Amino acid sequence: MDTALPHGVVLAPGPRYVHDALFFSSPDELAAATVPFVQEGLAAGDAVVVAASPTTTDVVRQAVDGDERVRVVARGGSYARRTPAAVTEFRRLADELSAAGAPRIRVVGETDFGRTEREWLEWQRYEAVINAALGPWPLWGLCVFDTTRLPAQVLESVARTHPTVVTGSSRTPNPGFVDPAAYLRGMPVPVEPLQGSAPRLAVDDVADPIALRHAVAAELAAVRGPREVVEDFLLAVDETTSNAIRHGATPVGLWLWTSADRLVCTVTDAGPGPDDPFAGYGPAHGDDLSRGGMGLWLARQLCDHVDITPDGDGVQVRLTTVLG
Repeated sequence: MDTALPHGVVLAPGPRYVHDALFFSSPDELAAATVPFVQEGLAAGDAVVVAASPTTTDVVRQAVDGDERVRVVARGGSYARRTPAAVTEFRRLADELSAAGAPRIRVVGETDFGRTEREWLEWQRYEAVINAALGPWPLWGLCVFDTTRLPAQVLESVARTHPTVVTGSSRTPNPGFVDPAAYLRGMPVPVEPLQGSAPRLAVDDVADPIALRHAVAAELAAVRGPREVVEDFLLAVDETTSNAIRHGATPVGLWLWTSADRLVCTVTDAGPGPDDPFAGYGPAHGDDLSRGGMGLWLARQLCDHVDITPDGDGVQVRLTTVLG
């Protein structure tokens, strides 16, 4: 844990994941914080990575005179379309650079929150999740946020998901930081308008999982959309249903909606559901995939949105994929 000095400045952190936020409104403000962060890292022998927009990347590289030790990675590769893939990518990057001898990996990161409020919410979750999901890795993230471009909802969430705030070369504890698990449990679950229409398939009590899979596949076969996207959704539905049957309580139900632009499926069971708000952002049993626990993790990678909510006397898992 970071240790606060009497005047509020935070000491350099230890080897575990550190999650700092920088709010900036001009290139000068951006450079004032990122340059010391990068230069101190290089002097300490840390690996330094920039995963940001082209504009931010240019500011950082120019400020350090194009130092080739600063590794630039494509933001689209690090902050992939789906948040669990971003978690996996930063873990992989940390493992790679640690194995090459870097004591710590410093990342100037700039999350792409997307264009819609639904996408914003997914990446707001991500900013809370990584406090735990990247915890054991020797990463120090300086997350930068352009206050002239990002919506107020996103900026407010940033102020609640980062333990430390950076201004220039000063790091101070963030008084607005909220425990990540509590933050995740308090996040809203958006209404899905498609659920207001009649479902294409409705099964109140799943008796034959194989027959159900064939029924879902038959409905999805009529969907006009990229076949790999539709097949991924089918696999996610299958994994989620299997999870409900294996780990939940009967009855297990399934409802499927399709439209020209999206696929939605809800799976319910009478069990309590996962208590861990971080569930599905990595395999339940780590690298030992032989122990299972991959259903929710796969679903989060295969679908754009996975929402888990109480449903009467049980739990509902809603899967959503946008076509195109």
